[in-house]
Amino acid sequence: MRHLRTSAISGLLAIAVLLAGFSAFQGLHPFSSAYAGEPKISKQDIDILSRASQAMAEIASAVKPAVVNISTTRIIKTQGVQSPFSNDPFFRKFFGDEFGQSERPREQKQASLGSGVIVDKKGYVLTNNHVVQGADEIKVKLSDKREFKGKVIGVDPKTDIAVVKIDATHLPTVKWGNSDKLKAGETVLAIGNPFGLNQTVTSGIVSATGRANVGIADYEDFIQTDAPINPGNSGGALVNVRGELVGINTAIFSTSGGYQGIGFAIPSNMARVVMDSLVKQGKVVRGWLGVTVQEVTHDLAKQFHISGEKGVLVADITENSPAEKAGLKRGDVIVEYDGKEVNEPTTLRNMVADTPPGREVTLKIVRDGKPKTLSASIAELPLEAQSAGKFNNLLSGVYVQNISPEMKRGLGISKNLNGVIITEIRNGSPASGILAKNDIILEINRKKIRSMKDYNSVVSKIKSGQSILLLIHRNGSTIYTTLSSR
Repeated sequence: MRHLRTSAISGLLAIAVLLAGFSAFQGLHPFSSAYAGEPKISKQDIDILSRASQAMAEIASAVKPAVVNISTTRIIKTQGVQSPFSNDPFFRKFFGDEFGQSERPREQKQASLGSGVIVDKKGYVLTNNHVVQGADEIKVKLSDKREFKGKVIGVDPKTDIAVVKIDATHLPTVKWGNSDKLKAGETVLAIGNPFGLNQTVTSGIVSATGRANVGIADYEDFIQTDAPINPGNSGGALVNVRGELVGINTAIFSTSGGYQGIGFAIPSNMARVVMDSLVKQGKVVRGWLGVTVQEVTHDLAKQFHISGEKGVLVADITENSPAEKAGLKRGDVIVEYDGKEVNEPTTLRNMVADTPPGREVTLKIVRDGKPKTLSASIAELPLEAQSAGKFNNLLSGVYVQNISPEMKRGLGISKNLNGVIITEIRNGSPASGILAKNDIILEINRKKIRSMKDYNSVVSKIKSGQSILLLIHRNGSTIYTTLSSR
């Protein structure tokens, strides 16, 4: 053992001598910080980074006052609980006849937090529909600590946009930006109140634009960003380097519930159109062309004599629709809509929806391999093509729509499955807690439901309080469920 210690000490001394000799040769002390070379940062690099840092700070400082904290309160009613021994004579003898009687339903307050952006000095605040949905009370807190009661002017579940108004003066606002000009790689800042931490600023880049089929909303054209967006950021601002609003932060993609580098924001151009419609008309007015389109695959491009996989293929045309009147035919490929290139069905759908009814648009198509130009007058999306929900029966408050091929792909649903998809269930609906968003209704009272027309026809004949048997498709399984007034 002593021999081993002696050998170890000798080895260490030898290493120390070698290091000392090498250091002496270099003219350095063996433990001098200069031995490894002192890090040097050029003044030019420091100046560049300082200017960039200062610019980010100025952007954040200019925008933060217009980003607000939104807190909501909901009243939730809980059912009374009955003791299993309530009918036992033994317990009644000792505790009285009132023992075990059902407790009265209780009311419980549920609070949640989100963000919003002041976009108008009149007090209009943009946020997400899911931030204020079902709220009984809304409080808006500004960066200067002022608090106001918020009033919902309108909501649009199809885009997850809501407009809240506060009665206040001297309000800071954020400038509108043009989200159509955003490009992947651009620097953006996300400002909001994650986890209730007010005025939090994160930065990143635009990872992609035009993201659809995410499954968050019906009309999707999301900006994808790696700027950290966490719970509570919903409804906050996504701004560019000019401090302009280019998006409303909406959601994150996460398998753990935390930030994983993928966040989504609603483009400011889409949010502005929805807000203007809600403020001026009290509802969202959407354009309608009357076509069913699908993606052009490599094989379809060959069959329809198209060079490259460009445009969207017209699979069906609604009778007496603007598309039919314009001369569109099944098998046409729409490659351009009103001067803008079209390569995805969702892109065309969003473009048409954002077009004011009555406006003439130019359609560039390919028919039998030859280019052609048509003109169409966009109409308002008819009620039968939108959600139902105002029936006086147990399906009141349930909003549905036809399920498109794109939605089937996004939700991983078989192409052969036909029905209507639930897009929203309002608070207080008799179906709340039994049916859920993205359920696909296949049958109602043993009658097949293939479209909105079938749905409206069947549901309109169901009486108030009448029990309803439904066949639905949920999470890959087909199940029966019932709605009952009892």
